Parts: sequence; C-alpha cells; structure tokens
Amino acid sequence: MPPLVQRHPLAAQTADVLLAHVRAGTWPLGHKLPGETTLAARLGVGRSTLREAIRELAGKGVLDSRQGSGVFVTALDVAEDRAAVLRRASVVAVIEARIAVEAEAAALAAERRTPVDLRAIRRALAQRSAGERRVEEHVDADMAFHRAVIVAAHNDVLTELFDSFVPRIHVAMVDMLRAHPLASPEADQMAHRALVEAIAHRDPQSAAHCSRSHLSALKRALA
Repeated sequence: MPPLVQRHPLAAQTADVLLAHVRAGTWPLGHKLPGETTLAARLGVGRSTLREAIRELAGKGVLDSRQGSGVFVTALDVAEDRAAVLRRASVVAVIEARIAVEAEAAALAAERRTPVDLRAIRRALAQRSAGERRVEEHVDADMAFHRAVIVAAHNDVLTELFDSFVPRIHVAMVDMLRAHPLASPEADQMAHRALVEAIAHRDPQSAAHCSRSHLSALKRALA
C-alpha cells in the first residue's frame, strides 16, 4: 500500500494515492474499487474526502462512479490535457520552422560574416551564458544570439522573417523550457559554441549541421 495521506489538501492527495494504485496495477482496467467505507479506512481519510477524490479522478477519466454498482477503473492514467498537447504541437512547429530558417542562415553566415559580425556573435554567446536567470531572460539572450547569426548571413529577407517570428519563438521556447528544463546547460552552451566556431572557420556545412542538430535535439526532447 502507498503511505497514508497525512497533509492538506486531503482530497487532492487522496486522488494522487488512488491514481498511484491504478498506475501500479492494484486495480486493473475495469476493476471495481473496494467499498467506500473499506477504502476510506485503508487510506486513512474520511468518506467525504474519498468521494471528492473519486470525483476528481472521474473528471479526468480514470474512474467511473456508477450509482448502485460502485466505482470502476476506466483508464490506467490521466489523459494528457488537450491544451498541453496543443502547446507541445505549437512548440514543435516553431522548432521545425527555426530549423528551416536558421540552418540556412548559419551556412550563409559562415560564408559571409565579417570580423564585426563575428565579434557581435561572440558577445551574444557570452551573454547567453551569463549566470543564473529566469527562463524568459535566458530565452531573450538566446534569441539575441541567434539573431546575431542571422544578421551575419547578410540576407535582409531572412532577418525580417526572423524578426517577425521572434514573438512566437519566444512564447514557444519559454513554454518548452518550463516543461522540459535543459538537462545540461553546459552541453547546450557547447553546442552554441560549436556553431560559432564553424562560422569563425567559414565552414558552411558544419555551421548548418550544428544549427540543425541543436534544434533537432530540442524537438526530440518534446517527444
């Protein structure tokens, strides 16, 4: 048995304990839960708290309370919130668009960058790793870095396209990093440093590869 519920809010914690039972297979799909009195005593909560917890899980599609029959397991886990599904799909679409624009821009930047461009890119890279910061601030610094790379491509259309896209990129990246924090900020910074070095060495293929690989890794993290 999972531990008894001890802290408030009791109903929410009771729902968590019940869900843990379902996930663990204590009550298989289609199985009827023990009677209300028995189950409440087993969990160490009152019957009203148990009823509220059951209502919560019924609303999430995990349990079904059938009058006169009892409570049955109708799903083995909580279905992902539709809004969360749509947010993830939006982030994936943004990353795919970034790959299309930024990989090409990185290749062009490697061909066309000037010493002034390279200094601007290196400054933006340094700012990107400047200490602890809120997610929004990190995304701001990251966008400034990628914009510096795109400016170095010396293609006004790409720069205008990126600028028009920045608000949506910002929202998508903030959503992504809140849901999936970077596993290794150091490795992430190294990936950006590799892109800078490819541009510095005027290696278009490597620059495009670095850009595409980094963004593709972000996309895989959402799977």
